[in-house]
Amino acid sequence: MDETMRGVILHAPGDVTVEDLPVPHVVDPTDAVLRIEAACICGSDLWPYRGLQPVEESPMGHEYIGTVVEVGSEVTSVSVGDFVVGSFCLSDNTCEICRSGYQSRCVNGGFANGTQAQYARIQQADGTLVVVPGGRPDDPELLASLLAASDVLGTGWFGAVAAEAGPGRTVAVVGDGAVGLSAVLAAKALGSERVIAFSRHEDRAALARAFGADVVIAERGDEGAARVKELTGGLGAHSVVEAVGNQVSMSQAIASTRPGGHVGFVGVGHDQTIDGGSLFFAEVHLHGGPAPVRRFLPDLIDRILRREIDPGRVFTMRLPLDRAAEGYRAMDERRAIKVLLEP
Repeated sequence: MDETMRGVILHAPGDVTVEDLPVPHVVDPTDAVLRIEAACICGSDLWPYRGLQPVEESPMGHEYIGTVVEVGSEVTSVSVGDFVVGSFCLSDNTCEICRSGYQSRCVNGGFANGTQAQYARIQQADGTLVVVPGGRPDDPELLASLLAASDVLGTGWFGAVAAEAGPGRTVAVVGDGAVGLSAVLAAKALGSERVIAFSRHEDRAALARAFGADVVIAERGDEGAARVKELTGGLGAHSVVEAVGNQVSMSQAIASTRPGGHVGFVGVGHDQTIDGGSLFFAEVHLHGGPAPVRRFLPDLIDRILRREIDPGRVFTMRLPLDRAAEGYRAMDERRAIKVLLEP
């Protein structure tokens, strides 16, 4: 390997550069090092980019697919040369919390970082990385879909599962970013009877319909919740996925849910409060948080390789890694749903 690589650094809000950085190597015996085949910009990366989270010379990126180039002495499930998809959450996949299906809260875990680069060190490799059967696909559309599985597809899928999406149920999805659109795809793939999406943007509404949305609602907030109730005989949806993370979206999600229904919340929360009295009388189930993507990865990879689902369509812009700053601007200005970066 080379001694240096190109990688994305966020210096301050709005200040993204691509710089020469040291190539990472194995530090702990449970590590692996990947040559990154594709990475991307996440909606959650926009929070520090916009100055809504602290920034201090931060390496960026937590979504990735790649080829293993180095492994620690205790790694047994992946080998040099394997093509892998990894979760954005690091996990050993053996602790009691992992075994219960919540690898995102592994007692020995954490979060991947610095994957908008040519190489990345992945800790807890055995419990975080999943080998893709048959190796690296040649089809760029399959590569894009496998990259989506690393976070946004897995997060949207968890949102739908947490909301109890499935046969006989009406599912509403609040949020038309890559996670919300992935939740629409997941709800339909899980057999939901009717899927309602919220969007005011025709490109995103069109993709929601392509992913299986039966209805797209432009209204938001209380008006959006009222439209859901109009469509459900005044009751509200059985299942609602919240995929934004602000006060309006969470309130809208709860208000759109029928008594006894389920809210799966997967938008990273910022300045949210829930009034206890209102929640008490809403009488809904709340379940969410960082998505345990590792739980779903084997199934999602299989569905992608069999071309049952095509989540890579959320990438509406592809750029070389060295043009990452352009990708951040495009997502910040909503000119792109999600940007794929090619090292």
